[in-house]
Amino acid sequence: MARQTYLFTSESVSEGHPDKVCDRISDSIVDAFLKEMPEARVACETLATTNRLVIAGETRGPAHITKEYISHLARMAVKDIGYAQDGFNWQDMDVEVLLHDQSVDIAQGVDAGDDKEEGAGDQGIMFGYACRETPELMPAPILYSHKILRLLAEARKSGREPVLGPDAKSQVSVRYENGRPVAVSSIVLSTQHLDENISSQDVREVVEPYIRAALPADWIRDDTIWHINPTGKFVIGGPDGDCGLTGRKIIVDTYGGAAPHGGGAFSGKDPTKVDRSAAYAARYLAKNVVAADLADRCTIQLSYAIGIPEPQSIFVDLHGTGRVEAAQVESAVREVMSLTPRGIREHLQLNRPIYARTAAYGHFGREAEEDGGFSWERLDLVHALRDAVEKVYA
Repeated sequence: MARQTYLFTSESVSEGHPDKVCDRISDSIVDAFLKEMPEARVACETLATTNRLVIAGETRGPAHITKEYISHLARMAVKDIGYAQDGFNWQDMDVEVLLHDQSVDIAQGVDAGDDKEEGAGDQGIMFGYACRETPELMPAPILYSHKILRLLAEARKSGREPVLGPDAKSQVSVRYENGRPVAVSSIVLSTQHLDENISSQDVREVVEPYIRAALPADWIRDDTIWHINPTGKFVIGGPDGDCGLTGRKIIVDTYGGAAPHGGGAFSGKDPTKVDRSAAYAARYLAKNVVAADLADRCTIQLSYAIGIPEPQSIFVDLHGTGRVEAAQVESAVREVMSLTPRGIREHLQLNRPIYARTAAYGHFGREAEEDGGFSWERLDLVHALRDAVEKVYA
């Protein structure tokens, strides 16, 4: 039997964290290609260090997206994040672009031909998860870790809190009783500040109202432990303080460790890469399973082979909370959505420039947007899943 009383912790990092700077740049490049050519191919990695960016990878798309334009996109992303400090400045940092054409060996397995459907861009396993801990059907620790940093970023960018810098990390430990989240046992926040003369207590006075606003009011109790900038001064932040890489915060991007992760990063990849698109599909399906009241928790695993359209396996785990059998949900999932790479992209309308916005504060638990952003958060399969399950019963 699963434990019912325990502590569980998840962390998030802000858009100014070195790795998230890289995710943002890589996804801005994906967006640029998809805006010009919806069937473009992009696998783009970014490295950031003191006043230097290196952008490498493979692309296939319009020739007018030049290295100079990609360099400009990177600078604009860094400017929007807020870096204009001596060690990392959007205006005068060195940007090296090493993108080259996509491998023809990979392309032949992925591209659709006259006699075959488009295959998966790589082998791999992808997971989706949903639960009833929050209205967003997300695990509470990661959802609230994201929310703290999002509120602080909004306050910084609006000018309300000019002392805050772009780089920050949060961590929330949640107490579960009878299997449900009820309180926060500890809060950890480290945030860059632009005034090197202020203390950790001064920083706490700035950030505490936003932390309280992010969390359910009755979850912060007298015995909640606070650690705000516990090491003291945090002035040198971002890639000047620590090297950043695309795809190094995959647990932050998903479920904060509360559910499995297949191992593949999302950022910098066009949606033919199932590391990204199939993980979105798995979340979409799991969320709709829970919303359909077929279970209180749902994990879905998909697996693929390079060049092969159909998934190699579909696995559903309802964690003992199902109103129906997991095998029935597996059958229903196959019926309500094509899980080929093209089927996923068409169903969720993924060939759009919607990815830079996913690069910070989580790919999941967000609101679906009118232009197709976060389409995998829609709850439009609820009735179809119920009907499909009823057919299995019949």
